[in-house]
Amino acid sequence: MEQLAPLPVVIPLIMAALSVLVEKLPGKHRLLDLLGLGTVGTVLAIDLKLVGLSFEKTLVYWFGGWLPRNGFPLGIAFAIDPAAAGLAGFAALLTLLGLIFSWHYFRSIGSHYHCLMLLFLGSMQGFCLTGDLFNLFVFFELMGVAAYALTGYKIEDTGPLEGALNFAVLNSIGAFLVLLGLGMIYSRTGGLNLAWIGTQCASQGADLTLQAAFMLLCIGFLVKAAVIPFHFWLPDAHAVAPTPASLLFSGIMVELGIYAVARCYWTLLADQEAVSWMGTLFLSLGLATALLGAGMAFVQRHLKRLLAYSTVSHSGMMLAAFALADPGALGGFFLYLFGHGFVKGGLFIATGIVLHRLKSVDEDQLRGRGRELWLTGPLFCLGGLVLAGVPPFGTWVGKALIEQRAEALGYPLVTPVLLISSALTGAAVLRAGLGIFYGAGSPNFLSACAPATGDQELPETAKALDRTPFVMALPLCLLFAAALGTGAFEELSRRVLLASARFCHSEGYRLAVLAGRAGAVTPLPLPQLEWQKGLLSGAAALAAALLALFGLPLPAWLQRPYKQFFQGVLRVLRTLHSGYVGDYVIWFLLGSAALLLATWVNSGL
Repeated sequence: MEQLAPLPVVIPLIMAALSVLVEKLPGKHRLLDLLGLGTVGTVLAIDLKLVGLSFEKTLVYWFGGWLPRNGFPLGIAFAIDPAAAGLAGFAALLTLLGLIFSWHYFRSIGSHYHCLMLLFLGSMQGFCLTGDLFNLFVFFELMGVAAYALTGYKIEDTGPLEGALNFAVLNSIGAFLVLLGLGMIYSRTGGLNLAWIGTQCASQGADLTLQAAFMLLCIGFLVKAAVIPFHFWLPDAHAVAPTPASLLFSGIMVELGIYAVARCYWTLLADQEAVSWMGTLFLSLGLATALLGAGMAFVQRHLKRLLAYSTVSHSGMMLAAFALADPGALGGFFLYLFGHGFVKGGLFIATGIVLHRLKSVDEDQLRGRGRELWLTGPLFCLGGLVLAGVPPFGTWVGKALIEQRAEALGYPLVTPVLLISSALTGAAVLRAGLGIFYGAGSPNFLSACAPATGDQELPETAKALDRTPFVMALPLCLLFAAALGTGAFEELSRRVLLASARFCHSEGYRLAVLAGRAGAVTPLPLPQLEWQKGLLSGAAALAAALLALFGLPLPAWLQRPYKQFFQGVLRVLRTLHSGYVGDYVIWFLLGSAALLLATWVNSGL
């Protein structure tokens, strides 16, 4: 059944090309919608089949039949384990729900929207399934090109053009560093197959060249993951991208950046004691990203920017999970990835419905105007609690696993940072939801410091309606149901933990790819999870949201210095997030230089 492996990439790329031809046919809008849904549905079905097969053995497909000779890979391979197939299926599912949401949604755009969505899907499929480092870079670039175009889709407006430019410049520099890193690895190992490189690293050791090359790869992929100081592009892109594109950016694309770092680490360097210091470095970056993103999310008025900074924060939490370098924590990362992707997709869909019905995404401008959205309002507020990590949703299961493993490994700081970050991001969503849909509270000094850009957002539909179309409400409900199912079904958690154990079994991966043999893997047990911390995080999120809405009762003599302090902090943060691509490039270069310097210092030379 390995012959199925290339189809999730080939089918959407071919259909993307055919969608341009459909532009010339009568009834093109319905044909394009049907073509898109049919293609993505087919890809999803194949991915689900691959998931089942990959639990039996790692599927290895050699293009052109070029099998390894004497252990050396001559051709290009797809190497599909349960984690790779599961992420590919997750990307297809989110794309399907995004296309359902946009059924007859963008009538004025012709075939380009569907072409770009299919191109984006095909590149994500290849990124998940490939077992070759150079092709990982190729699909990384293809994914970026489609994402740039989707971000700047409303090119007649200056906002989307600026957001797409920031996105393209920073991610292109990151792609250049990935290319530089893989060139260094090729010169050192003589191959680009991940399993082969891992074999060479295991036999030769990780010297300064390989460590520097790996760090260059990480920098490039962490740009896509929006980890500080490489995160500046993401809020600008999310604020202007079409709703279905934002769903994919936050739901899966950002997470794929961390997946790529994890794949390279566990395949290439997991056996090397010389790189153990990188775990501490990435853990620090992850926790700092989680706190900064949460703080920035809490002070936003623009709903899309609020959700974008929330994604930055949760990306930091997932990076921290990977940095623990533990199979159990990585299982928590995968469960958190699924739970976060579903709920964040649902929140972006809800924001798209608000924009469709009320023609704005500015929290203060919308206060009390969303009372008639009887379905969207409760689900939006529920999304805040899910981001906070309340049981029994998938975010709770993933976060609880990460916290348990962090404490067992001697990292007690992880739990409070994750609690604070998740509570703040949940509070930001709850505050916006209670204000917009129930008229709670009033604007305060924090929102007064935020730019009122959300009321300038142009509707994505031709006209506002007095009801929410079924094709918009359906994916909203399905995404929240999936977020619940991710945490409620223990069997799913067990399967994810088994996939994590397979993912971390570096020797088994190399044997499967280069020798066609499977290594034995011991399944990870599902521990008893603590629900009290999840409830505490949810309660903290609700309390913070209510304080933001109704104010903190302070003595008169404290109110002025309290406001001045927070306004000063906000001014500094907003100065750093200036929107100027030149400033962002400087931060990018400084961050890259710092990480490479850390590599040189810790290499032992």
